[in-house]
Amino acid sequence: MMAMADRLFLQRAEQRLAALPLPCSLRLPGGLCVGAAQPRFELVVRDIRALVHLAEGAIGKLAEDYVEGRLLIEGQLRDLMIAAPALLGLDPTKGPSNSLHWAWQRLRLGIRERINHSLAGDARQIRRHYDVSDDFYALWLDPRRVYSCAYFADPGMNLAQAQEAKLEHICKKLMLKPGDRFLDIGAGWGGLLIWAAQHHGVDATGITLSRNQHAHVNKLIQDNKLQGRARMLLQDYRQLDECQPFDKVASVGMCEHVGLNKLPAYFSKIHRLLKSGGMVMNHSITSGGTDNTQLGGGMGDFIEKYIFPGGQLAHVSLMMGTMARASIEVLDVECLRPHYARTLWHWADALEARLGEARRVLGAQADTVIRAYRMYLAGSAMGFEKGWMSLYQVLGTRPGEALDGAYPFNRDYMYRP
Repeated sequence: MMAMADRLFLQRAEQRLAALPLPCSLRLPGGLCVGAAQPRFELVVRDIRALVHLAEGAIGKLAEDYVEGRLLIEGQLRDLMIAAPALLGLDPTKGPSNSLHWAWQRLRLGIRERINHSLAGDARQIRRHYDVSDDFYALWLDPRRVYSCAYFADPGMNLAQAQEAKLEHICKKLMLKPGDRFLDIGAGWGGLLIWAAQHHGVDATGITLSRNQHAHVNKLIQDNKLQGRARMLLQDYRQLDECQPFDKVASVGMCEHVGLNKLPAYFSKIHRLLKSGGMVMNHSITSGGTDNTQLGGGMGDFIEKYIFPGGQLAHVSLMMGTMARASIEVLDVECLRPHYARTLWHWADALEARLGEARRVLGAQADTVIRAYRMYLAGSAMGFEKGWMSLYQVLGTRPGEALDGAYPFNRDYMYRP
């Protein structure tokens, strides 16, 4: 017999399922099945907590239930993501209506941020995410392992072509030229670093806190005979020497890891690392709402727990204001939100196609990691489609004394072949 409280949760869950744009069914531990007779996907509850979260529309908690095995999903994740916004029933870019609760959330995030974004804390968090397994990431990223939004300059591009187009787009915006001293902060697996050295003749320095990435990129430098022209350092941005400033700086997918309270210091550091007249490209995910630092509905908590510990998002207006207060002049702003939705679906589909290989690569941790990434990639693709998150490239400069030929007078140079 089902307890009265459980029956109430089931009733509310059925009401939510009935309002979804796709037919869905729900199967309970005792075998009871409710919902559509011919569903596009089925939710299989293995723990009553998942039923409670479904009734409440707490999709972040449902994602956690899926990762921990309390909920199974039978069907296509794309179908689930079509239904998820209706299941949520609220705008995740808005803060709680209860002002006291909102103030508590801000205080909690502030305390957590101070703990997370120490030198040791940032290193620990970066390694927890990026050092999962190089072979795992290689299964679903492009051959260069570019782990950031691609640029589909032509709609017919495949992922590898779009990632190369993004690398070149950044290099053109920065007006890279032979001999430029170029710094890539958070250089990942070296896609931009190697591209800039090979195609634009720069003297390239990259930094990372990931031991795996550090080893991988230094091997690439050796394999491509770029010794003396490119280097990858295992170093925090706060430890970079300011005595020899750079001509150009790229920060791609880095601000998400810095922490909101650390952004003023981050951009002030970049300002000091730039020569007078030097340029910086900040390419980062931003929040869809002006006030929220993470997604509501429990989605931000899910990403914090399973994917990006310590990650926080700033609205593009805050990002640009912080750059300006650090005496970085904003030159150009471009929104790539639809490009990131498409990029994430490419990643999600690639992982779906290679789940067996992923299990072999990950070994004992496979089930939890794979379920977390399946949910994260598909859910993020949906979030960018809905505008819950966005992606901006913000080009800036440390103003020099003269507006010479190095200053971009118009945007034509970004799009010349």
